[in-house]
Amino acid sequence: MTDCIIIGQGPAGISAAMYVCRAGFSAAVIRHGESALEKAHKIENYYGLQKPVSGRELLSIGERQAADFGAVFIEAEVTGLSGMGPFEVHTENGEYIAKTLIIATGKPHRKPPIGGLAELEGRGVSYCAVCDGFFYKGKTVGVLGAGAYAAAEASHLAGLCGVVIVYTNGEEPTADFPDGVKTDRREISRVTERGNALSLVFKNNEQEKLDGLFVAVGTASAVDFAAKLGIITKDGSIPTGDDQMTNVRGVFAAGDCTGGLCQVATAVGQGAAAGTGA
Repeated sequence: MTDCIIIGQGPAGISAAMYVCRAGFSAAVIRHGESALEKAHKIENYYGLQKPVSGRELLSIGERQAADFGAVFIEAEVTGLSGMGPFEVHTENGEYIAKTLIIATGKPHRKPPIGGLAELEGRGVSYCAVCDGFFYKGKTVGVLGAGAYAAAEASHLAGLCGVVIVYTNGEEPTADFPDGVKTDRREISRVTERGNALSLVFKNNEQEKLDGLFVAVGTASAVDFAAKLGIITKDGSIPTGDDQMTNVRGVFAAGDCTGGLCQVATAVGQGAAAGTGA
């Protein structure tokens, strides 16, 4: 068991890892894909820099620092969280267990540009299979997505629902879906209410009726993780106390996912506070 698992490889997560390790505890950083910082061409407003550096260079320096203190970096996509301490972190490659968690995954992903999704959230459209899957026991549901996160949500729903269909919205599937789960690659135009159910309207004007639709596009965001653990969110961000702890004991959040000023300096400071608290 690891003392602290940090989800996210940006400046908040790496800063947190350094503070956890310097205090004598074990820390693992689970990362997947590029951090937003890696896409920054030039940074010149960070304390101590004599000349501008790229985001990738600054991130690389931080990773080496954290590794020197003993932090372990794991390349995997996190697909879910569970437990109330110890916590289980579910990934495409297996499960990891930690005494505390720090969520540092940056800003939530934008919702797919499909009409009706936002308006019908909570009325048939959900972003958490663990939270809401039970309400659709024995019914027909859809999962919107094409990757490992969508596969994990579909796997959970397959044990509850009568029919599970993964809608990739025109994308090629990049994950293996459970036996018995259907896939549909048609592009979706909008989602509408149909009595007590939903209707998917495709761009070819065909329609399909569903009892519920679970959105799992791309990789799981901070808000997705929060929902699975009962963490309170507000306006797409995770509120925390001064020590960066959420309303769930043992779970902290740092960086852009907490809202406010999205700057490297802010992320590093919040990461330090979260790492100290964890």
